[in-house]
Amino acid sequence: MTDLTGPTSGPGQPGIRDDYMALTRRKRLYSGILLAVFVALMASGFMLADDRNAGGFWEGLHRIFDFPASVIGEASEKVTELPGHVVKYFPALIETLNIAAVSTLVGALGGAVLSMLSTRGMARWPALIPVFRRIMDVMRAVPEIVIALVLIFVLGGGPVPAMIAIAFHTTGALGKLFSEVNENASLKPVEGLASVGSTWTQKMVLGVVPQVAPNYLSYALLRFEINIRASAILGFVGAGGIGYELKNAMSWGQGKYDESAAIFLMLFATIVAVDQISSYFRDLLTHGRRSEMLA
Repeated sequence: MTDLTGPTSGPGQPGIRDDYMALTRRKRLYSGILLAVFVALMASGFMLADDRNAGGFWEGLHRIFDFPASVIGEASEKVTELPGHVVKYFPALIETLNIAAVSTLVGALGGAVLSMLSTRGMARWPALIPVFRRIMDVMRAVPEIVIALVLIFVLGGGPVPAMIAIAFHTTGALGKLFSEVNENASLKPVEGLASVGSTWTQKMVLGVVPQVAPNYLSYALLRFEINIRASAILGFVGAGGIGYELKNAMSWGQGKYDESAAIFLMLFATIVAVDQISSYFRDLLTHGRRSEMLA
């Protein structure tokens, strides 16, 4: 009978220990090289930015808080006018929310279709799975602002280019997330529907969507938060919404900083409110009600 209580050292252990220490030293060496490369790239990037900025990056760094101080100072002097500015720019805020909502809805629908077409076991044309995946990669890779600038040049300024640009990017981003959700879905309902002659659309709607709908909605709500910020940023390039009004208020400079402060506060409050509401509903969709969990 083998004695399991005795020492476990053997002739092979020193070699294993040496190999492990050599592997550890190699990993530390590689980590040090990567850190040095990262630091060098950061330093060269700052130097390049300073040169492109006519050497004014470091000279103006100490004045980075001058603009926020001016905005806060002027807003505090005209604090009684802030409610009027909120009423004035509220329609622009609603326009921004509409852009985000429509683009999220369109992107979620497009992403759901592309995700099913690119998931093994669900794809309508299995041979084209790599094609649909590359399409989603391209849609995710192109930034919204680049698409918006091209569309503004073609279609002119307004909310439509922003909506198209954000929906295009959202389709690729949600398609990737939805496809990962699809990988965990059971294919037994799909096989059952196929056995009775259901079409591909019927198999997806009746066999897959009921399983993945909570996660789909959770990811869509998360993307809605991101799209609100994206639509506000696109306003700076002429795509309408609250971002466009903020750009105009900031362009006027001194004398309009109170309007800029009102827009900042509106945008901040909206993003926080949407974040809290969507977080609650995401938690509800994925985990159920807390009372049910504790019961």
